[in-house]
Amino acid sequence: MKKSVDTPFLLLLCALVVFGLLIFTSAALGLLAHRTGATFNSVASSQLLLGLVCGGVALVFFSRVDYRIWKKYTPYFFAGAILLSLLTFVPYIGLSLKGASRWVSIGGFSFQPEELLKLATVLFLSAIYATRFKSVHTVKGGILPLVAVAGSAALILILQPNTAGVIVIGMASVAIFFAAGGRFLHIVFLGLLGVLAIGIAAYERPHVAQRIETFFNQSADPQGAGYQIQQSLIAVGSGGLSGRGFGQSIEKFSYLPEPIGDSIFAVAGEEFGFVGSTALVLLFAGFAMLGFRIAARAADPFGGLLVVGLVILIVGQSFFNMASTLGLVPLVGVPLIFVSHGGTALAVALAEAGLILSVSRRMKSS
Repeated sequence: MKKSVDTPFLLLLCALVVFGLLIFTSAALGLLAHRTGATFNSVASSQLLLGLVCGGVALVFFSRVDYRIWKKYTPYFFAGAILLSLLTFVPYIGLSLKGASRWVSIGGFSFQPEELLKLATVLFLSAIYATRFKSVHTVKGGILPLVAVAGSAALILILQPNTAGVIVIGMASVAIFFAAGGRFLHIVFLGLLGVLAIGIAAYERPHVAQRIETFFNQSADPQGAGYQIQQSLIAVGSGGLSGRGFGQSIEKFSYLPEPIGDSIFAVAGEEFGFVGSTALVLLFAGFAMLGFRIAARAADPFGGLLVVGLVILIVGQSFFNMASTLGLVPLVGVPLIFVSHGGTALAVALAEAGLILSVSRRMKSS
């Protein structure tokens, strides 16, 4: 058994955080051109204090504590995350923005319970399947726990509404199920169930249908529904091979919607060009490869499944963000982890990385 953390994974994580902070800082400068809404100082404080500082403390803490002690507490973590998520619907506690109730404000401090719900779902499912390897191929031992746990979390997110969160939890949950030995036929069934759910969501919620229509015809409404994807493609295209240079993005000031959020990869493409964008993609790919390597050498099934779920949480939604910026998948509003604005998302992502490092500290020697 190792006693130190996986050094390559730690170095790559540091590179992602530093590169992400540079991109975020540059993108946030675009707020200086706006007289209303969030200010540069407010988003920078949130990202640095809540995200980087608190997340850094969580990273060190979770990397040093044996991850196996959390296994018996996973049902309580999940129940707590469910209760926190339900607070988003409580008047004077839940905050609504752009028609979605995704934030909780207590004592002037606001955060997104969604991030904790994703982590708690991964922890709980990993603990369940770690003791069910012999029965995971059955309906009772395999697909039923997945539907019960991930379905409960997804239901709350659907009501917020938060389609992006449902997709992310679904990806991580299915990955854990597959890694535990789940039947391919069951995975196909879950895929069909997901397609059906998307169809129902598109029928019930006009904004979901609009995003799907925009994906298939991105130039149909360039000043309306297709505006964000058109401006994102313009920003990425104008970056060329090597980019305009750090801080030199034009789109972030007046044209690009959500330059510090959904569209931040477009800012990176404009300023760092194809070379910088590819480097960011490769960093996330390396994060996934090294993470799966740690999972394969984990000391126990719980550690292996946990790392698989956490890697998909971080890398899956990050690739989805970059792909949506390039028009390769519908725009659903998932963050680019370690880069996009969101103190809660950054802090929880660093805590998740700490758990992966804890598993690496105790993995089997090669």
